[in-house]
Amino acid sequence: MPMQSLAMIENWPVPTAAAAVVRADGVMAGSHGPLAHRFPLASVTKPLAAYAALIAYEEGAVELDEPAGPEGSTVRHLLAHTSGLAYDEHRVTAEPGARRIYSNAGFEALADHIAKATDIPFDRYLHQAVFEPLGMTATALEGSAARDGVSTAADLARFAAEVQSPRLLDPHTVLTAMTVAYPGLDGLLPGYGRQRPNDWGLGFEIRDAKSPHWTGGSSSPRTFGHFGQSGTFLWIDPDAGAACVALTDRAFGPWAIDAWPPFTDAVLAELRATAA
Repeated sequence: MPMQSLAMIENWPVPTAAAAVVRADGVMAGSHGPLAHRFPLASVTKPLAAYAALIAYEEGAVELDEPAGPEGSTVRHLLAHTSGLAYDEHRVTAEPGARRIYSNAGFEALADHIAKATDIPFDRYLHQAVFEPLGMTATALEGSAARDGVSTAADLARFAAEVQSPRLLDPHTVLTAMTVAYPGLDGLLPGYGRQRPNDWGLGFEIRDAKSPHWTGGSSSPRTFGHFGQSGTFLWIDPDAGAACVALTDRAFGPWAIDAWPPFTDAVLAELRATAA
């Protein structure tokens, strides 16, 4: 039975939108819109890149605490946006671990490090490690590991199912990724201002008690995921036992700040109602 709440995307001021909800058991709870339409992911690329980095870790190609990026930084620092690299420049602005600086440059440094460690170009490694085994045939990295992924709602739903019930990673590794790394650090959440603290795991933002936030008021503090400046998001709420993907082709802005939280609250309310 389709989820009625997902039809709310029809009222979003965007040319095209698609959304899907996947339960923790991997079953699609509902979808709406063109699931096979390819959208630019922007920063929703980062969780995909992070998953590949964690696979490289489990394969023994890298260690989380080995040097990577600027002096004193590690793979873990790069994944958790604490390497000290600037937002969009390969320029050091802080000591590693001292501040939460959201950094595209950090994820580019991470991709370069993994490419050297595996002797495989990162776009190919990501494809072989994540996209291919999950059947994400419409997904590709077409540039920066921080923001140049393209995918579909159907493919991202496959990824959301994997994160909730991992086959490619040990569940303990995924638990580490969704647990706060370097707790207590403040920082800017793009589009939402300074958050105290600005908690992140390894490649995933963690909701905690952040306000304002792009998820819903009823989202659990354990909710983790990412949103992108192309008008995209993926959240996973362990307490709800479900994940939601929404992709659009309009840049993030006030429309998304207004539309996304009530949408998420409606999705969570419908999930609770159907589970009762």
